[in-house]
Amino acid sequence: MERRPATPADLELLAGARRGLQIEAAALVALAEGLDEHFVPFVRALQGCTGRVVCSGMGKTGLVMRKVSATFSSTGTPSFFLHPVDALHGDLGAVCSGDILLVASASGQTREVLDLVNAAMNRKIPVLALVGRLDSPLGRLAEKSLELRVEEEACPLNLAPTTSTTALIAMGDVLALALMEARGFGETDFARLHPAGSLGEALRPVRDRMLFGEARPLVQTSVPLREAIAEMSRKGLGIVGIVDAEGRLCGCLTDGDLRRLVERGELVEEAEVGRYIRGLPKGVPSELPLREVRQRMYGARITALFVVDAEGRVEGLIHIHHLNF
Repeated sequence: MERRPATPADLELLAGARRGLQIEAAALVALAEGLDEHFVPFVRALQGCTGRVVCSGMGKTGLVMRKVSATFSSTGTPSFFLHPVDALHGDLGAVCSGDILLVASASGQTREVLDLVNAAMNRKIPVLALVGRLDSPLGRLAEKSLELRVEEEACPLNLAPTTSTTALIAMGDVLALALMEARGFGETDFARLHPAGSLGEALRPVRDRMLFGEARPLVQTSVPLREAIAEMSRKGLGIVGIVDAEGRLCGCLTDGDLRRLVERGELVEEAEVGRYIRGLPKGVPSELPLREVRQRMYGARITALFVVDAEGRVEGLIHIHHLNF
């Protein structure tokens, strides 16, 4: 289809979009460069929380704080979102001793947020604040505050929360990541909190998806080659493992190996299958994450891996078709 020439109005829209992105990008750079001595005590206060980090904010800021709360919870910091108005009408009872209230306000003077902070402080709940200005009412009232100063909203009217909410969501991410590092939150912990979806599946250990027991295509080294071929056909995976009397992996045959044996005239059905071993096949431990298993398969250009214990005994087999995440 022929592209029509861009009109002046089209070019103006593109220029406006680029300007908005540049304003927000510049604000994030300034936020990074402006991190100072207030940041570490702020993170340490969150790290020392023995309960939940209760996130709160009004309007667009509140929507961002819902996301910040969800990020905390998914990365090892228990959290929930509390709407300031709901809190002032009874839901403050959900906040318990040991919790920390984390509030955000670009102006630092949102009435509902200030009322919530005062109510929380009356209950001896520590309050941390993410504010546009440290010298705002909220910045002065909170126990600890971080300044997220924004010089200009991306909004052409400089009114709608755009750059300020981008800065807030970025700072929320940074706080969650800092807490992950401070607590030594690793892949195993992440997998425990994400048991479903592609993320959780990729971090599962291979033992959760491997074939085991009778589903494993295995024969001993002394059986005739024809029995190995029959076992490969029964299991339908294009591979058979060859093990010794103790169940230790000695080698394997694939359908590709069989084709090459036929081409070279070396296939003797009654010969012991151990005769055709050409080196120890690749094995993986049962605790290896599935995403690493997939990387190894792609790197070696193979479709199956045997799962072995420390002594080389076959525990299972994982096929590329089991790695559909």
